This record gives sequence, C-alpha cells and structure tokens, in this order.
Amino acid sequence: MTSSPSAARPVVAAFDVDGTLTVRDCVRPFLERVGGRRGLLVAVGRRPVATVMAAAQRDRDALKDVVVGGVFRGRRVVDVEAEGRSFASYVQTRFLRPDMMGRLRWHQKMGHRTVLVSASLRPYLEPLASALGIERVLCTDVERDEFDADRYGRHLAGGNCRAEEKATRLRAWLDEQGIADAELWAYGDSRGDREMLEMAHHPVWVQGTTVQAVPAEMTR
Repeated sequence: MTSSPSAARPVVAAFDVDGTLTVRDCVRPFLERVGGRRGLLVAVGRRPVATVMAAAQRDRDALKDVVVGGVFRGRRVVDVEAEGRSFASYVQTRFLRPDMMGRLRWHQKMGHRTVLVSASLRPYLEPLASALGIERVLCTDVERDEFDADRYGRHLAGGNCRAEEKATRLRAWLDEQGIADAELWAYGDSRGDREMLEMAHHPVWVQGTTVQAVPAEMTR
C-alpha cells in the first residue's frame, strides 16, 4: 500500500466489473449473444493447437485470446457494438449489485473521478459506463482486422486487462490525466484484482460481503 494521501489530492475510485459491480461474469453471456454457443465451439476449433497449449498451461489470458478473438473475428464492429449497447442495458437492469451501486453513487456525490478497470469487454462496458456516469473505461478489447478496419481481427488488443495489466493501465491513465498522486480507492473480488488493490490507498475486497454506501471510516 502507498503512503497516506494529502487531503488536497484528487480522489479516484477504480472498479473491477465482473463480481464487483455485477453479481456474475458478463463475458460468456455476451459472447453467446454475439456468436451463439456454437460460435464458442467454432472459436476454439479455429485454433486447436493454441487452445490445447493454453489449457495445458492453465493460461487464462491465452485461452481468452483464442475464444474472444475467435468469436469476434471477421464480424463488423458496428454490429458487435450494437449488441454491446443492448447487452449493457441488460446488465444495468439484471446484473448490477445494489450495494456497489450505492458505493459508486457515494463516490460520484463526493466529486470523485470514477473508472472501470476490467477484463470484461469494451463493446458493452463503454455504454454501461456512460449510463452509470463513469468517466473512463480501461478494459479488454479485440484488435481490428489489418486489411479491413471495419471488422474485427483474431486477437485481443493489448492483451487481457487483468492482474498486473490492470495496474499498468490504471497507472498510465493516472499519469495521462496528471493525477499520479491521486488518493486511490480500488474495488475488486478476485486474484486478477490483486495488483490494482495493492496500489490503492483504500483497497476494498468485495467478495462475500455487503459494501456499505458510505465507507465506515467516513462516518466516524
């Protein structure tokens, strides 16, 4: 954990999504919307060697590259983004945790800057963030096809946004905004959030607990 922040510093609240802001994983249901369950099998079948190697090495990032890249591959960006907007509305009405929505609203009421830092996928996270009044999304995305920028390619763009990649992207965004010294709150629920939580002044582990809208230390 970093040293205690100054009261004059800006405040940033960084939220994981799946299992933190939501009650469940969002990636698989979105992939099934885009490609159907058959699409998941086709994605794996397109790169059998990579699939076997990722499974044998228990490499979640490599397997995600195979599956997500395989489902998105060749699809028109506008079509996937339209599906993303629809899915974002579904997530907003069905998957969000009421307790974490209360905490998010507290941060926003206090004038804190809010950001999503997630291994979930850009096509639905950006419209979800917009609907929730969240300023920035740092997340997993798929590269564009090198010969047709209107369609998706076959690999993740910049890798999977989890573990150390979350911390790296968050630091880069803080630097870009000129607020590297911000007082940082971070919320997560899995091992993939550990590095982001470790860089925060206020790390909050949300798995298996109900998060109060106003942090206890602010009510004393």
